[in-house]
Amino acid sequence: MSWQIPTQIEQDIICGRASYQTYQTGNGGQSVLPVSPNSYIVIFGYDFSPAGGGIYQSENFTTSPALAADTLRFFETQQISFYNGSDFFPFIHHVDLVPSLTTNGENNVIVNSINNRPIARQVYITSPRSVAITVGLILQTDDPLQSAIPITDTTPQQLTFGGSGQVMNIQTAYSQGGTNPTFVQPELTNYAKYSLPALPANESDQSFAVPDAANGLIDPSSYITSLGIPEAFRQAACAYYLCVHYALYTKAIPEQRG
Repeated sequence: MSWQIPTQIEQDIICGRASYQTYQTGNGGQSVLPVSPNSYIVIFGYDFSPAGGGIYQSENFTTSPALAADTLRFFETQQISFYNGSDFFPFIHHVDLVPSLTTNGENNVIVNSINNRPIARQVYITSPRSVAITVGLILQTDDPLQSAIPITDTTPQQLTFGGSGQVMNIQTAYSQGGTNPTFVQPELTNYAKYSLPALPANESDQSFAVPDAANGLIDPSSYITSLGIPEAFRQAACAYYLCVHYALYTKAIPEQRG
């Protein structure tokens, strides 16, 4: 486990000023963690079991395996985000594709599956209102804009890519469809000082995807259904599960917590 209860919150729970709670969700991509009036919560960790467990894809190959079909590649990047009405917290997870080699008669066959071992993450999210939790799959990045990074006060030569001449992504969108924000590098606030191509209309200084059925974040349960897997074989292991750990305070949020 890669998270623990923060010391102050643990003391609050022990002393009765707060209560430890969990919120377990899964399957569908949208959930809302309810927070009652005149109370607030502090989310301090979560356990995430990625979608795709138990789904396999096989293909013949001769000398080297090719990239897995899009059927499984969709599961390799999974995003969780929290929105508390004033702040947005996205978390992208890479989920390993596990290949195994077997034979089918005279053919070499590679069988791919998703490693859906639970992922633990420490967070610290305070909210006096219900929190929207969005989970989805991301397939690809489209049409990244590339350029070399110049030498500036924040990108000195040799210590950074400033002045190296290497061409790299400076504007990247997750499956562009008009709704996804374009992630801008090296920084958005002082972008002009790098003398790079003009900013897009929907720029962002964070890397994340937004829901878009055709081009962006898609609901895991809908995608699994779209694969045509017979209902009898769509077992619970195929779905994602998310367990949110938080402390509940039954009083108004103190101003110093924000």
